[in-house]
Amino acid sequence: MIETPVADLLPASAWQGGDLKGRQILITGASGALGRACALDCARRGASVILLGRRVAALEKIYDEIEAAGGAQPAIYPLNLEGATPAEFADLGNRLIDQCGRLDGIIHAAGHLHGLTPIEHFGADEWLRSMQVGLNAPFLMMQSLLPALRLSAQATALFFLDDAERSTRAYWGAYGVSQAALRALLAMLAREWSNEPINILGLIPAPLAGNFRRKAIVSESPAGLTDPALYAPLVSWLMGHSMREWSGRAIDARHTS
Repeated sequence: MIETPVADLLPASAWQGGDLKGRQILITGASGALGRACALDCARRGASVILLGRRVAALEKIYDEIEAAGGAQPAIYPLNLEGATPAEFADLGNRLIDQCGRLDGIIHAAGHLHGLTPIEHFGADEWLRSMQVGLNAPFLMMQSLLPALRLSAQATALFFLDDAERSTRAYWGAYGVSQAALRALLAMLAREWSNEPINILGLIPAPLAGNFRRKAIVSESPAGLTDPALYAPLVSWLMGHSMREWSGRAIDARHTS
């Protein structure tokens, strides 16, 4: 994917505007800090959000937050990406068409980072688990959701990406490999679906505060990490207003403030 600084595409002031009324958006990893922030902001702007994650209780809490804030009634779809089968992804696609009619956007905020481990000592089961969440699940999800996305006048699928240079350093293991492969997959999708009403975007945030990173890099100070909520307005804006010519780009938002 071509990396492009976000400032080259639009001014920061643009993110605060725009609504998502009538848009139906699926958010994976919705119970995590990043997914939650995006779900709340999309709902605040009028979108009907589908909260996908493995922890039902956490999803129900976000559901209640959205309703308490006056957002459109969300939906909960429990799915553990670590063990989800092709049949379960196919069922997800079919249910979205049956119950929603179409899908206008995907925010893929799910991820799995085991920790910094030498390849020599990387457990086979953990390798397969990381690749399942980081690469296989996005492939199966996009393949199964294509029919629902095609029914939208203009859909956007946005995937959060890590810094390409950092995530392929020594010890980043299966997470780093899956990140490199995910970029290749998204570039292929953007080219193969160039005639479809679907924009394929990557978004590179600064290192984020939250359990995802804290569990993996235990010695890192939280002082230099970014609140995931910083990126929610940008993601919401892209869900409703991304340009067709941006498809296939990895938008670099690391220096956003």
